[in-house]
Amino acid sequence: MSRHRFHGDPTRFEVVAGFVADRFPDARYVADVAGGQGMLTRILGKRYGIECEVVDPRGWTLKGVPSRQEEYAASMADFYDVIVGLHPDEALPAVVDSARVRPVVVVPCCNFWTRAQRLGQAELLATIGRHHRGIGGGVEEIQLDFRGPKNRGIVLTPPPA
Repeated sequence: MSRHRFHGDPTRFEVVAGFVADRFPDARYVADVAGGQGMLTRILGKRYGIECEVVDPRGWTLKGVPSRQEEYAASMADFYDVIVGLHPDEALPAVVDSARVRPVVVVPCCNFWTRAQRLGQAELLATIGRHHRGIGGGVEEIQLDFRGPKNRGIVLTPPPA
């Protein structure tokens, strides 16, 4: 158990890190978008040897966690091998748009996709999936093994070149 305090199930960082490492064994550089304190980044680096950095304008990272204190933009995606949005909040559209060029793992917590309609998590994932399929990309819905209602996500892969 971590000595750090987090909202939600703290095991989610271990679960997502393991998923990323297993699913993308050749990934060497990962963006942890809106990664808060950087626990996912820390685990990816220490346990799996994957270089990772938090991209989050809040600048809340733990000591020693690589980070960029700025808002994430989809134009940054080329710099990374995989983009991870574990509860990315307002960065959700940019994270999804990154899947035009890089694989994306996103586990949304809130509907920051559209302000025009309220979407629950299932509807949000379906909407993101339709959007990405519409540009020719690959979509796979996933359920991760941690507690809580926000453990469903989606893996997006870029459209064929």
